[in-house]
Amino acid sequence: MVSSRGGLVPRSASVKDVAAAAGVSLGTVSNVLNRPDRVSPETRERVLKAMADLGFVRNESARQLRAGTSRTLAYVMLDASNPFFTDVASGIDAAAETADLSLVLCNSRNSATRELSHLALLEQQRVQGILVTPVDPDSPALDEVARRGTPVVVVDRTRADQSFCSVAVDDVLGGRLAVEHLIDRGHTRVAYVGGPAHLGQVRDRHEGAREAWAAAGRPADALVAIETSELSVAEGREAGARLAGLPARRRPTAVFCANDLLALGLLQHAISSGVRVPGELAIVGYDDIDFAAAAAVPLTSVRQPRQLLGRTAAELVLDEAGNPDHTHRQVLFTPELVARASTLG
Repeated sequence: MVSSRGGLVPRSASVKDVAAAAGVSLGTVSNVLNRPDRVSPETRERVLKAMADLGFVRNESARQLRAGTSRTLAYVMLDASNPFFTDVASGIDAAAETADLSLVLCNSRNSATRELSHLALLEQQRVQGILVTPVDPDSPALDEVARRGTPVVVVDRTRADQSFCSVAVDDVLGGRLAVEHLIDRGHTRVAYVGGPAHLGQVRDRHEGAREAWAAAGRPADALVAIETSELSVAEGREAGARLAGLPARRRPTAVFCANDLLALGLLQHAISSGVRVPGELAIVGYDDIDFAAAAAVPLTSVRQPRQLLGRTAAELVLDEAGNPDHTHRQVLFTPELVARASTLG
């Protein structure tokens, strides 16, 4: 027992305690933990019994820190409430398990300050590699982590200088696919509901939408853009209310949302307001999360290979950690439009 201001509290048994109880040296206890073949069966059993009697728990973190690295990968995701990122994490976890590694998940909540705090902690823990969907892919903090020796892979983002491995999807193409589909369905007034403008994906998907609109010869003012504070169902509902408040001549007959959560919120607002989908309002989302196909009106969406993104990113960071001849790669996947009832009727 050790004392504290509140009195006596249990203290975890140490290697020294085990050695004293078993009547052996500290080196013998260390051998039982790390090189059991060097210890006689009788002595090994005595040490193991002492560990069990004392409730000894090995401090794996301390051992890994002494060794200079851990058997751990880490993923700093942008928003743990978004199924897109949890699906990416699932892909990372599958690759980590194949490599006999554990995965630590961190949630920046779209906060650069939280992201920086997570990166600092993960460096201290000597993780083998960090995968990150950064708030800002050009953040100098990422360069500093890499400079100090921890491999970093950027997920669902790209960097112009290609100074890291990155895995992403061609979001400009995804935006084009979405709006081309709506144009093909005969829509002449379309809205783009995006998230925070500082997010690269939001800008890229909007750019693709504008490209498709211009290529079809449509007037620029017939493509309405609405920014939201976050990529959430609640913001999608709010966007629906804002669109409904537009004058009839400007009110869109179709909406492309920057992700499925926004689209699902917009769909909820439409249904609760008595708006027929797709008869009066067609809706396209982005990501093709599992909820898209299961919606009250199955949602047309631009599909991203979410788990493949994660697996590929993990393979890249493991290669960088273990291959002295590693070279950085930028992997860009092609999105796919999946048409469902929210646009097809």
